[in-house]
Amino acid sequence: MGAATPGPGANGADGTAGPVGEGDTLELRTADAFTDELARALTQELQDAPTQSQDGPWDGDFIELVACDRPGAPAAGRGPDLLDGLADWGPVSTDAGPFQLVPVRIGRDLPLVAQWMNDPAVAAFWELAGPESVTADHLRAQLDGDGRSIPCLGVLGGVPMSYWEVYRADLDPVARHYPARPHDTGLHLLIGRVADRGRGLGTHLLRRVADHVLDHRPSCTRVVAEPDLRNTPSVAAFLGAGFRLTREIEPAGKRAGLMIRDRALRGLL
Repeated sequence: MGAATPGPGANGADGTAGPVGEGDTLELRTADAFTDELARALTQELQDAPTQSQDGPWDGDFIELVACDRPGAPAAGRGPDLLDGLADWGPVSTDAGPFQLVPVRIGRDLPLVAQWMNDPAVAAFWELAGPESVTADHLRAQLDGDGRSIPCLGVLGGVPMSYWEVYRADLDPVARHYPARPHDTGLHLLIGRVADRGRGLGTHLLRRVADHVLDHRPSCTRVVAEPDLRNTPSVAAFLGAGFRLTREIEPAGKRAGLMIRDRALRGLL
């Protein structure tokens, strides 16, 4: 997952979303406008779905994913679900409100994710700045794969505010750089909304999501991450979330810290 390095906002790099470079074709609009449009689109999709609960996901205390067309579910003929039905994990409570990982749909979510990737503070580590097609290619590589990596929006209190990648680290190239165990599960994270950075929210969400993974993946004994060591706020956030810095590795040419949160130690760290 070379370019998918946890970006600023896990503890949040300060900075504001700036314009993309000359020649880029991304239509510039405010992140709040994208967020509002996406919330409306998600609400409409769930209202139109035949399996929709009467409790609307954006006006209640949780998000409910519908069964139809779930990107997190394995496609017919794809093989086993490598991440134990992530799309059905449901919400998790946090100090900031209900939080849920919602698998990305390119047609619905690309403008917002691309906007975040063009924030200079994010682009410095994710290296996906530019037109929407750059982000689209990155997302499709995961969505068209065998399900070993699932890109998700992080939705907090009904508002899309972060981007996550949940992936099978033991099946990823990063496994060449450390003694991976079967079902090791990796996390990549960026906090998209500038207002949500720099106040400890990323640390709190990392802890809750890591424990959410362990709760829903009984075969997984460790959640791992490999933040760029230059991204000191991200490294600090993982440490604050109960991850241990175990070694320095160099996947895809970057200097990264291998961070591990152990099931056996989750009650102690």
